[in-house]
Amino acid sequence: MTDKPNILFIVLDTMRRDRLSIYGHDRETSPHFDAFAQDSTLFERAVSAAQWTVPSHASMFTGVYPSTHGLTQADGMLPRAYPMLAEILRNGGYETVAFCNNPLVGVLNNGLQRGFTRFYNYSSAAPFRPKEHQQSKLRREAMHLFRRYMARPIGNQFAHSDLLFRMSLNPLFVPLWTRLINYKGNSAHSIDDLMNYWAQQTAGGSDKPMFAFLNLMGSHTPYNPPQDVLDRVAPEVRRNHQMYTFMRRFNAEAARWESPADPPLEDWERDTLHHFYNAEIASQDVHVGRLLKWLKDTGKLDNTMVVICADHGEGHGEHDFMGHGFVVYQELVHVPLVIHYPERFPVGKRIMNTISTRRLFHTVLEAANLTAPTTTDATPDLSLSGVANGSTDAEKNIAMAEAFPPLTFLNVIQHRNAPIIQRMRLQNVRRALYQDQHKLAVVGQQVEGLFDIAADPTEVQSVAATEAPTLSAMQRMLIAQVNKAESQRIESTPTTSEVDESVVDHLRALGYIE
Repeated sequence: MTDKPNILFIVLDTMRRDRLSIYGHDRETSPHFDAFAQDSTLFERAVSAAQWTVPSHASMFTGVYPSTHGLTQADGMLPRAYPMLAEILRNGGYETVAFCNNPLVGVLNNGLQRGFTRFYNYSSAAPFRPKEHQQSKLRREAMHLFRRYMARPIGNQFAHSDLLFRMSLNPLFVPLWTRLINYKGNSAHSIDDLMNYWAQQTAGGSDKPMFAFLNLMGSHTPYNPPQDVLDRVAPEVRRNHQMYTFMRRFNAEAARWESPADPPLEDWERDTLHHFYNAEIASQDVHVGRLLKWLKDTGKLDNTMVVICADHGEGHGEHDFMGHGFVVYQELVHVPLVIHYPERFPVGKRIMNTISTRRLFHTVLEAANLTAPTTTDATPDLSLSGVANGSTDAEKNIAMAEAFPPLTFLNVIQHRNAPIIQRMRLQNVRRALYQDQHKLAVVGQQVEGLFDIAADPTEVQSVAATEAPTLSAMQRMLIAQVNKAESQRIESTPTTSEVDESVVDHLRALGYIE
């Protein structure tokens, strides 16, 4: 193998760990993922650094927790003081290309696109695909102007405007932006384009290693799985008109997707969401399987490190929360993770260590034989290859998850159901600290629960009252973790030149300039 393998980084957006068959789910939702995981190193206790897309991706791309990088809101900007994974790889000789289906990563001007030589985006009124390079100059210029002066600015306006965002959640408008502007992108197109792009680069004789980032949105709301997949995964739904009616209404009421369940969902309603969500997973798994088969059939897998993970999970009424906006319960931050790279990750091994997904940053850089910059966590040996091979873990089975409440949805709830904000403490930052089988959850400065997640994986019963010494020790560890993360923060006030550079970098990523 070369000292710089190709690297394929796949994020299964909004993918719950407990809904994948290989992690114990009783429905066959993920046969292709499962087969690949069996030939890879599988992590049983991977913890996302954050509960929603933007801060989670920022942590995976910078190697630090949200309390450090500070990108915790939709209208934020990642400071340039934190080098992005793609930037470091590009400077280290990699071609960096993204195929992204999530508008929060591919459309918003938040810095997450930095470092990509090409950034293809499938989630907007004007998706940008590789084939656009083959179109006439006039058409390319027209699409460029549309994106620059309409599609992208409008998308960013919705992230900055409380009024516009609330208007977009009106059931009359939801079908428009979920379907007509490709809110969930297009998994099939993005995977087809990735395979074709890679094949063309190889055929063209490029000697640069490839770093390809793929974000898939199949398991994100709204849920509209193909009927044949729904019939296979959840046959009990077939003639249940009540479930279909509920699902149609839920899909149109986007404000419910991230609002607490008030009143709590009935069991059949929660079952309905589970069934349709499972079918979305199964539908996406078919496309993932096509990509994994192509890698193997073409021999690309022989010299490619493949990372497949989730940025976060999803709540369907558990603990009376919906979506992934406010909490750090297992359904949101306990995520799937497999790494295929036999040179450093044993085939068929299941790792029981508790690890943070922010360490994927260090793991990829180690595989690429590149050094992490000093702006990242100073703890040595954060690559997961050591953990996978039985070395002593530098973080001692400790990981943290942070949930900074997204202000856009907090403002929506303020207009819909203001009293619930105080009652459920939605305005407070929530954090979780994991060590071995224990998990401490806090809201603000108050303990929300201490859980033995090995014995109680759905966090039904807090053991805080009966395990006082463990509670006290973990409170001290959490304080130390937060203080450490905050002490590594680099304050950065964007300047005019910095903003201009960001725009130029994005246009370069879109292929408009060299």
